[in-house]
Amino acid sequence: MPAARLRSPEGLARATVALLGLVVAADLFAMWTGVLEIRVAGDILNGINDDAALRRGERSHLLHEMSRVAQALTLLATAAVFLCWFHRVRVNAEVFDPSRHSKSRGWAVGGWFCPVVNLWFPRRVTLDVWDASARWADRPGHGLVNSWWTLWIVALLADRAAEWRYDTARGALGWRDALHRLLVADALDAAAAVLAVLVVLKLTRMQRDRALAGPGFVTTLG
Repeated sequence: MPAARLRSPEGLARATVALLGLVVAADLFAMWTGVLEIRVAGDILNGINDDAALRRGERSHLLHEMSRVAQALTLLATAAVFLCWFHRVRVNAEVFDPSRHSKSRGWAVGGWFCPVVNLWFPRRVTLDVWDASARWADRPGHGLVNSWWTLWIVALLADRAAEWRYDTARGALGWRDALHRLLVADALDAAAAVLAVLVVLKLTRMQRDRALAGPGFVTTLG
């Protein structure tokens, strides 16, 4: 494995934050289309089936499908850039303090894809990077990281359950219930993305401050 070398994470951080903003926008779009679909389900349950109701149903379904595509595309783009940023800050943290890492460098990326361990390995890597990146005089707690990770896991599980309910729904009542579940899952995902923005900004700032605190790092991150 090549020696760790300090490199600025700020460009990747800006790109990650921008893409996370698109994730939030896609979630809000999905929530809006979900509300439209819930109204259509209500029309069906109330026996409203005139031409206007049919047009509303076709339009809301098209928009809802578009929103799911938008969510998938923004998630893929964000994941790719986020992992580049995450690996960058992991390597930087090894320069700051190589003794603080319980997981090797490869887990900064691989930990997200391995079944079961991806429920806690990325959090462990994040906490190690967090601690190694903090200046000795400024040791922040883990509240922000733990809040982000908990909400991310809850949102992930809620989304899986809601998607299953949506795919297996029978009748207008079951469909409306599934849409409500998707609405909650999208709201949780948007909130997790906001916390992810705070984690990215905070950790990037911590690494910059830590680097500038040592004269040997100034030219690298300046």
